[in-house]
Amino acid sequence: MSTDTAFALGLLALTQPRFPDRVRAFLLSVAVVDDLVSLVVIGTAYSQEVRLVPLAVAAGVFAVVLLVRRAGIRVGLIYALLGITAWVAVLKSGIDPVVVGLVMGLLTYAYPASRTDLERASDLFRSFREQPTPELARSAGIGLASALSPNERLQLLYHPWTSYVIVPLFAVANAGIVISGSFLAHAYTSPITLGILIGYIVGKPVGITGASWLLARVSRGRLRPPVGWAAVAGVGTIAGAGFTVSILIATLAFGGVELQEAKLGVLSTVLGASAITWLVFRATALLPARLQFRALLGTTQAITDLAAPVDSGRDHIRGPDRAIVTIVEYGDFECPYCGQAEPVVRELLAGHGDVRYVWRHLPLTDVHPHAQLAAEAAEAAADQGAFWPMHDLLLRHQDELLMPDLIRYATEVGIDPTRFRVRLDSRADAARIAEDVDSADLSGVSGTPTFFINDRRHYGSYDITALTEAVRAAKAARLAAIGPAAPRR
Repeated sequence: MSTDTAFALGLLALTQPRFPDRVRAFLLSVAVVDDLVSLVVIGTAYSQEVRLVPLAVAAGVFAVVLLVRRAGIRVGLIYALLGITAWVAVLKSGIDPVVVGLVMGLLTYAYPASRTDLERASDLFRSFREQPTPELARSAGIGLASALSPNERLQLLYHPWTSYVIVPLFAVANAGIVISGSFLAHAYTSPITLGILIGYIVGKPVGITGASWLLARVSRGRLRPPVGWAAVAGVGTIAGAGFTVSILIATLAFGGVELQEAKLGVLSTVLGASAITWLVFRATALLPARLQFRALLGTTQAITDLAAPVDSGRDHIRGPDRAIVTIVEYGDFECPYCGQAEPVVRELLAGHGDVRYVWRHLPLTDVHPHAQLAAEAAEAAADQGAFWPMHDLLLRHQDELLMPDLIRYATEVGIDPTRFRVRLDSRADAARIAEDVDSADLSGVSGTPTFFINDRRHYGSYDITALTEAVRAAKAARLAAIGPAAPRR
């Protein structure tokens, strides 16, 4: 029943290393739902006689966890004690306490760092920089940590333990089977081993693909998978790689020789699922490029992350108006990372004639004292038709953004310096920059540079390789959505 997420993602990368993020996200969704349902099955089908009083106590503890979380308490010891109490209560109720981890995980929220929290962390760090005392160091550390969601902090804290200690220890302790010719001959004719193999290698792809098709058919196309049907089939086959939770269920369901047969079936699914997945995507790769894109990405419109759509009458745009791909950057002229990204963007535009680039302002005034003035200088230059020359100069001279420097830049780009200075002094463009900042907040942007490619936020690196791959994927998705061009008469 359960898909092993780590195995499935790793095998997917082996079968096709350059998958679009949308395919991986679909696989993650399937795997997470599989694990959740499997844990619910463990808590119900494999539980003893249920006792209501301890179960009510556990429900009360979970309610307390929720209240403590809403109160903003971040002391880990409190949650540890509440989790242990809930675990004991669930155990006494007769339900397998593995479900406690599921519930505690669901109560651990994830959210992006807000600009307000980041500004507060910057203020605390600035205080420590001015007066490096142990008290201020502790406050700065707490402020930096509190800017991140508990989910992200706990992932970072527990990841080495789960990846390198807990899961390997579980595998070593539970997955071991004695291999012999007689055992294999008997096991591969056993209904337990064959049932697991057929359930995973046949049942999973049929179930996932069939359910997706049925949902699309019943909803008349309003609800469709976020990927193409070849990707749905491939995700269905690779979802047949079961391991951790599958072996956990097997240890609850079987014992002795039957347990060994079940473990062999689970381990065999990893090989079978990966082989069939390779065949599915190998066949897809033989299709013509346009059909291949449609088979992998489909025609479903992705959810947009950019709150304020690009407006050619307002935004500053480089590139053709009818470009297939649009890159939006929220940037800060004093941010060194924006300075590093600028030549990358320029190289990307030079190599792709069907890509346009949009700059929006997000001056991080808590860490860059001259960023706001630089942004207003760019807009004052735009008033005289010289936004992009000024944009390029500001990013090339990020450590020279005082008023005399800006006046010199105005002369260099060939605009009237007096008119430029008057506009700066009157702060005529502050409201426009505030609009960009507001749109950044609505889009969940808190740092610079942040890129959106065809309205989808780009996560990860912004070097030329990463951005080129993201642009190619966005272009492929766009071409797949447009469909084949109409034949000329």
